[in-house]
Order: sequence, then structure tokens, then C-alpha cells
Amino acid sequence: MKKIDIHTHITAFPQTACPRKWAKHTFLGLEDQLKIHDNLNVDLGVILPIIAPDCQWMMMSNEEVKYIVDQRPDRYTWFCNVDPRQGNYSPDSDLEYIVGHYKSLGAKGLGELTTPLYADDPMMDNLFSACERLEMPVLIHIAPQHGGDYGIVDELGLPRIEKMLKKHPDMKLIGHSAAFWCEISEGVKQEERNGYPKGKVKEGRLPKLLREYGNLYCDISAGSGENALMRDPEYAAKFLTEFQDRIYYGADVCIPTQTNMYAFDKFFTNMVETGMITREVYEKIIRKNAEKLLGLN
Repeated sequence: MKKIDIHTHITAFPQTACPRKWAKHTFLGLEDQLKIHDNLNVDLGVILPIIAPDCQWMMMSNEEVKYIVDQRPDRYTWFCNVDPRQGNYSPDSDLEYIVGHYKSLGAKGLGELTTPLYADDPMMDNLFSACERLEMPVLIHIAPQHGGDYGIVDELGLPRIEKMLKKHPDMKLIGHSAAFWCEISEGVKQEERNGYPKGKVKEGRLPKLLREYGNLYCDISAGSGENALMRDPEYAAKFLTEFQDRIYYGADVCIPTQTNMYAFDKFFTNMVETGMITREVYEKIIRKNAEKLLGLN
């Protein structure tokens, strides 16, 4: 079964985009991303724009992403992205108008949301309200602290995220990032929130939130999602099985020299081949859950 990658970034103009200073590369262009997706057996990627400039070297607009999707609609679909500060820089901005515009052009959700506001900031709440009314799922990147990183901000234990889950029960919130995935285990320290904690998992805040809030979902892309599962395969099997209907496969390949996604692909495939998870669980996570989310036949 071919995969759907819920977390894809592509720039239409790699030849002129500003490279990330630490990596010396821009985000991938279309052809490079297609090659990686072919290697990963992915036949559909969800492209996520990057529009908040905070702690970013380059942006990818909604219009740029739509341009790419129009070139290869057989291989890509998209989420739009709206900064909660758009419009009037106010909690009263009509963000439903902006999100609705992109939904009318075919956007299937909103993300990757990286604006460095607290998760329960009134402007963030306003955006969540608009997405809830429009039935647009939201994919978020959580930052470990306010300042010095990109992502919406919450403390250890994700109390502000919980507040938004409770306030917006009809909004599908898809969690992502190191600060999100470190919560799979208890005992997380502040200094570990932007890294990859090791060792056996002792059940933490994340599985408890998933049990309590049916509108919380998980994006297992990038080193953060991969590490959360690969650090303790036995617990990963339990986690994937229990929450099999609310987990989405993703790769989050950002630069052409990345290789972590291949090791994770081998690990994940091995889990089903050795019987740690069932074929049904595997197929839901790599494709069927995303088909439901995106409204595909």
C-alpha cells in the first residue's frame, strides 16, 4: 500500500530561495521531493506553507503552494496557512474570511501553524474558532518556550493546548514537534523539550490527553515523532495500536541531504513484518486515516 505524507514542504523557487544558514540548503524543489517520495513509496503529499517569519530563513506562501499543487495534482494536495496576527492584528479579525478563501481554492486544512503566540492567546483562539466553524483541521508545531524558536507556545504538560482542545471540541488539532512528542513520556525536563529524549517510555501527558480529547491527533513526522516511537519499540506498539485512528504518517523532509526518514521507514515497516503491530494498524497510519482527513475516496 502506498503512503500519504501528511507533512510535506516544497518551494517553487529553490534557485532563488534563501538557504537555511545552518544547513546551507533551501527547502526542496518539486523534482527533488518527488524523488524522495518515490523512494518512500508515497504517492500523495500534503504541502504545508510556512508564512510566519519568526525564526525562519524563508517562507512559502499559500499562493506558491497552490501553484505547485496545480502542476502535480496527481501527487500533491495542500493545507493553507494563516497567521493569527493577520487582518487587524486583533482577536476580532475576520480570519474565517481568509481561511474560507483558501478552502474555496481546495485547501484541506491549515498548517503548519508556527506563529510564536501562546496556544491560548486570544488571537490564536480566534483562528481556532474560524477553523472549527469551517471544519478545517489544524496542524501545529509547538515551541518549547516563548522566543528563540518557531511554533505556538505551551508549557510542560501542554496545559494551554488542553484548554483549546476543551474549548474547540469540533476542531481536529494535529500535534507535531519535539515539544509535543516529548510528552509521550513522564519526567520531561524543560531543557529536553527541543530535543530527542532517550530511554524507555513511562507513560506521560500525551497519551492521557489523547484518551480525554477525541479531537487531538498526531503527526509522527520528523526526528521528533520518529524518536518518540523508536526510543521504545514495545511502548510504540501499544501507543500505535491504542490510537491507531488518530495518527498520521509524515516525513517532513526539508533539505535534500536528509536521511532520517529512511531509517524510520525501515523501523516502521519492521514493526508490522514482525507482528508488533497489525497490518490493519499499519495501513490506517500510512494511508487510510489521511484519506478520511482529506476526504478522498
